[in-house]
Amino acid sequence: MIVTLIVVCEVGFWVLLAAGLAFRYLFRMPRTGLALLLCEPLLEVVLLVVTALDLKDGAEPSWRHGLAAVYIGFTVGHGHRTVKWLDGHAAHRLAGAPRPAGPPRYGMARARHEGRVWLGTVVAAAVATVLLRLAMWYVGDPGRTGSLENWQYVAWRAAGIHGLVALTYVVLPKKAPADVRPEERSRPPAKL
Repeated sequence: MIVTLIVVCEVGFWVLLAAGLAFRYLFRMPRTGLALLLCEPLLEVVLLVVTALDLKDGAEPSWRHGLAAVYIGFTVGHGHRTVKWLDGHAAHRLAGAPRPAGPPRYGMARARHEGRVWLGTVVAAAVATVLLRLAMWYVGDPGRTGSLENWQYVAWRAAGIHGLVALTYVVLPKKAPADVRPEERSRPPAKL
């Protein structure tokens, strides 16, 4: 049931996002669109409550509960950036707003951007760890919570790998081609 709810929350995230942006830009109802976008965190609250109730009812802590915590963590860590990115593109495509600036493409500006994205992954791992620790405390039996503890390592391993990738942008920054003007170095490539 928990895995099904995670899938429903993910699908619900994208449905609410699409509906919110449609109401905001297609139907010219920005308040309704904002209300739909603000409903997205409720999906994670529902998942959290159902997971807690499942554990309270005596379910054996398993990978499903760990996956739910990691999913909520990654939604907290990266959800806002995803919504903001899609909102900018929807405003451009549907409402005639200027094209949003893409991430910097070269040098230390790109490294700083990748570092900020990595910080979202660190936040995600921290939130997942807190939720997993709370679940282990809630269960109260260290002999039954090994799978939850393993998910902490999964979250931090993902953050570590992402950190190594982000670090490569600092150690080996991509240099701009000679024919690229300085003001174009942070713009996305032109459409063909």
